[in-house]
Amino acid sequence: MSSPESISPAGRNLLDRRQFLAHTGTGLGGIALSWLLNTDRLLASPASRGPIRPLINPASPHAPRRAHMTPAAKRIVVIFCSGAISHVDTWDFKPDLVRMHGKPIPGSNKLVTFQGEQGALTAPLYPFKPRGQSGKMMSDLIPHIAQHADDLCFIHSMTSKTNTHGPGENFMSTGDILEGFPSMGAWVTYALGSEADDLPSFVAIPDPRGVPQSSINNWGAGFLPAVFQGTPFNASRPIRNLSIPKGVSAADDLAARRALAAFNAQHLQRHPGDSELAARIASYELAAKMQMSVPEVTDLSSEPAHIRRMYGADDSSNATKQGFARNCMLARRLLERGVRFVQLFNGAYAMGEGVGNWDGHKHLAKQYAIHGPILDQPVGALIGDLKQRGMLEDTLVVLCSEFGRMPTFQKGASGRDHNPEGFTCMLAGAGVKAPFTFGATDPFGYKAVENVTSVYEFHATILRLLGLDFNRLSYYHNGFERKLTNVHGRVIEDVLS
Repeated sequence: MSSPESISPAGRNLLDRRQFLAHTGTGLGGIALSWLLNTDRLLASPASRGPIRPLINPASPHAPRRAHMTPAAKRIVVIFCSGAISHVDTWDFKPDLVRMHGKPIPGSNKLVTFQGEQGALTAPLYPFKPRGQSGKMMSDLIPHIAQHADDLCFIHSMTSKTNTHGPGENFMSTGDILEGFPSMGAWVTYALGSEADDLPSFVAIPDPRGVPQSSINNWGAGFLPAVFQGTPFNASRPIRNLSIPKGVSAADDLAARRALAAFNAQHLQRHPGDSELAARIASYELAAKMQMSVPEVTDLSSEPAHIRRMYGADDSSNATKQGFARNCMLARRLLERGVRFVQLFNGAYAMGEGVGNWDGHKHLAKQYAIHGPILDQPVGALIGDLKQRGMLEDTLVVLCSEFGRMPTFQKGASGRDHNPEGFTCMLAGAGVKAPFTFGATDPFGYKAVENVTSVYEFHATILRLLGLDFNRLSYYHNGFERKLTNVHGRVIEDVLS
């Protein structure tokens, strides 16, 4: 065996077995580290410093796509309380509001808000009690939701840019008070696609009483391709014109669809690169698949009796509650079947005395006695059902409203006016701290004063939980790189687990 002195200078540059194994080990470690960083989108690259538009196959626009980073949530359900539910009567307890009942807000003499001059401070119309192990104070108006207090993350310092319902709904759903902007669901569908190939990626479920005030703006695609807009239907009114026409057998319908698919394929071959044609064909093909999938998913007769009772879906004494309960069951079934984004509305627009929603201006106690039970049991059941099925671990639940309501009664009335200065939204499920409370309004629930939070920050946080960087998700439109959060936003890191 040669001594080190006898090895030629050229030979000294060769690896011996020990060096080879050592370098191999460290090299594999580096490869593994690079793979992990790339999986979490943490590798530095020119693309990471600017906007990223997802690569979308026009022939399959809803195919699943990678997120920017590892997502905490695979799917999301947004429960939208249309009409501005009163935070001071539900989940933002203010002892000083009770103590100062009947007195004016200190320092706000003759305060004028949306509908005019305000009267005296008015205590919550429903008793608050400590709930769960956390002792979170929640109202008797929502006892079923309150049972899940330990699963909820409350953001008590939300603010809005408007005190009007239509623009407020636009802002919460799209990030802008104007019309024509993509909804949050459309942005998420554009970014991530769907895990279901026979159902829409984004489903909007209107209230049994009708649509919210801003209607389709809440689930529209805006300037994004129309294929990413939400598909609206509920348990009572499934998608129109979906059934096979009378006199056409299932076999004949299948044969016709196969022939149409062949003709479409030939047509696409004659027009290669026509992305609009490819997208249109993909939409028609999804509609054909939905002929089978939508009737099945909206057929709740297969649900066990105890599940139907839990939701209140058989409550014949309250038709609206029964309808909303069925919508909540439908939401869970859609999430189970791979729908990425479900937007569930509680409350519908109706002219008059808050007939269809939470707009309690004149007779709040009377209206909330109607609306509270409609919301409470079905939503409490939805949260509990997701939890018992193990789905809450990777599902994000959002409960929101366009703004809050005043701690005062309107002068000459028995109800509360609009309040964009401070209100509450809630999160639950994947990636969220619970039980947890973030931010606070003042001692009366009028203005956000601690960790003041905007809708932009709320949206940025939701995107993060879905694995999306709000700064990088963009779409080029009319000379601008458009984003859900516009030029604003930050992630509310404190609420992330």
